[in-house]
Amino acid sequence: MTDTAEDRPESLFGRDSQFHRFFNDPRWALAMVRATVLEAAHPQVGAALMDNSTFVAHPWRRLHNTLISLQRMFGDDDQTRQREAARLNRLHARLHGSDARHRPYDAMDPHVRGWVVATLFESSVTMCRLSGQPLDQSTMERLYAEFKGFHAVLGDDGGQLPATLIEFWSYYDHMVEEELENTEALRIILYKLFDHLPAPPLLDGVPTIWAAGRTLAGPVIGTITVASLPEPFRRRAGLPEIPGAQTLMQGAYLATGLARFLPDNWIRTDSLTELLFRSPDGSDSSAGSRGFAGSGRGNLGDPQPVALTALRGRMKQAGALFRLVTSLPEQRGPAGASAPERSADEFFTAVLDQTGDGYLDWPDLAAMARELSSRLDLDEPEETKLYDAFAAWWRELQAALDIDGDGRVSKDEYAAAVPSLAGPALIRVAEVLFDATDKDGDEFIDADEYRALFRRAFGRTLPGADARYSRGAFVTEFLSFMSGRRRSTAYDPLFAGA
Repeated sequence: MTDTAEDRPESLFGRDSQFHRFFNDPRWALAMVRATVLEAAHPQVGAALMDNSTFVAHPWRRLHNTLISLQRMFGDDDQTRQREAARLNRLHARLHGSDARHRPYDAMDPHVRGWVVATLFESSVTMCRLSGQPLDQSTMERLYAEFKGFHAVLGDDGGQLPATLIEFWSYYDHMVEEELENTEALRIILYKLFDHLPAPPLLDGVPTIWAAGRTLAGPVIGTITVASLPEPFRRRAGLPEIPGAQTLMQGAYLATGLARFLPDNWIRTDSLTELLFRSPDGSDSSAGSRGFAGSGRGNLGDPQPVALTALRGRMKQAGALFRLVTSLPEQRGPAGASAPERSADEFFTAVLDQTGDGYLDWPDLAAMARELSSRLDLDEPEETKLYDAFAAWWRELQAALDIDGDGRVSKDEYAAAVPSLAGPALIRVAEVLFDATDKDGDEFIDADEYRALFRRAFGRTLPGADARYSRGAFVTEFLSFMSGRRRSTAYDPLFAGA
């Protein structure tokens, strides 16, 4: 019996997939938040998030990388999909440990990965139901087949997700009623993340407007998300039942669903992502990664930078007016953004503490290595070389700064030491990073190579008319930044940006 196009796994992906249609549906933003909460409620996922993820300190970076990964996995090109699956597997293989109750977690556990895929599927189905447009049976089965195909591409044997849609709902009910918990990661997402969400790069220069909007929107998003969760889990987790929350939640899904009638280019996820991740001067973006449409380079003749500059000017005026008529104090952007110096305390919080838990330990430096590997789209063995270099730097830092021997470095321990961290291990990190960035091996980093690493800051950071970095110049700037005191228009967006 010969297989047809419908039988082949490749037919589950690409532009004609149900997932691709949902990816550009505004309702999917609400569904993604809901799915993330359900993921975090799994004890293994919640523990992995708390120990390793940058979702607290750098939520926009996490969102951006997740969207790129999903688009690669569900795109048209099978080679891109296989490379992304391999990258995700390498990333997850590095995430293992134990939670506060000494229960082990492993991001490669196929049952855990099956639950993550299940939350994406179920939340997509739920968003349609809550917005008054429930999926018919055939569409639902098609969508389930696509997510099972996604799970299979990751290399799991497929037994973690039920074979049929009918069996899936029994599995889902069991997970909700028996396995999920009110984890710390879940509580942070619901009650802290949105209330303290930093501005995306585009709005970083208008913090008053952002703070006012966040103050209003944060509790509303949390309330909508809680109301959309399965009732058995809300009851078991002790999540509050707020009067009117169900009506608010259904209204939000219905209103968001109406946005799909806007012109396509207004609501495309890649366009919105490019907009949000443009730098404050509107001169560049980060959407040029493999998997996203458009170059995002801010070329001459591109009307977006001019329009964005005008928009930001209006927003600043609105912020000034808002401060005049309310008691809200002026909110400032990054302290002394134009000044080259920064305090040791600020450097620790903004750069070294990538996970936002108040300490420096291996997951923080691993997050740096992960972000650099993603920016440069590294394969093996370059990726492992970079991780190994950061691991050696962590051992050097731990030996020099961990005074009380608890296996991590506190802010006080860092501040009490001489913040000159440019030892042999950090120099090795700089050398390995240079080699990974210098794709053609000519011992210079040219404009395209530099863009791959510093895409949001590219427009203003290349010195000299030839736009080339020698090994020595690159290593010197990297060490100057990572030793803790010098600001950098290139490295700050890379490591300190939200």
